Amino acid sequence: MSKTLKPGQPAPKSGIYDMLGPRGGHTGEQVVSTQHKPLPPTPKPGQSYELTKPAHHQQSYKK
Repeated sequence: MSKTLKPGQPAPKSGIYDMLGPRGGHTGEQVVSTQHKPLPPTPKPGQSYELTKPAHHQQSYKK
């Protein structure tokens, strides 16, 4: 099982986070968060987040 994160905690990685219910079940809701930005509040108390799909950043600079 992946590490769960509470609302307001900084996201360890950019990507898509699944919202989990108070007992750890998936709610079907997802949020997109950027690394080091706080995760948004959840609609119900006791819910948390789990990283589902990390973002793959590709830097391409053209001169």
